[in-house]
Amino acid sequence: MKVKHQGGCQCGALRYRIDAPLTDIAHCHCSICRRSSGGILTTWVTVPRQAFHWLRGTPKAFASSASCTRYFCADCGAHLALFTSLSPDTLDVTVATLDAPEQAPADRHIWAGSRLPWLTVDPQLPEENEEIIPMGLDS
Repeated sequence: MKVKHQGGCQCGALRYRIDAPLTDIAHCHCSICRRSSGGILTTWVTVPRQAFHWLRGTPKAFASSASCTRYFCADCGAHLALFTSLSPDTLDVTVATLDAPEQAPADRHIWAGSRLPWLTVDPQLPEENEEIIPMGLDS
């Protein structure tokens, strides 16, 4: 299969490859993403688990909730991925860690009910107060 996309952490200790199109991309406004990333939102691309491959290094895992495990670089702290048991066939990858993040514009907002009241980003995109998993992504 042809390599579609690559990315990694700031220090280069972790590298990954995604062998799938980047189609389900969302700005997440939840408080857990803010605390985990140190940012005001996190933009995620959801990909099939079988299309994601670690190329270099082993990430540090952190269970941020009963259903979510987040993956970070133990050296530089970059937040790279998230697995949720609520969607076991997919993996969420932080768009900011892609080598070409400009190729992955968001198509929606999730957890918009938790948005910081002073933040306006991509106001033309549809919003979900929680997250609705698009059909076919977790099957």
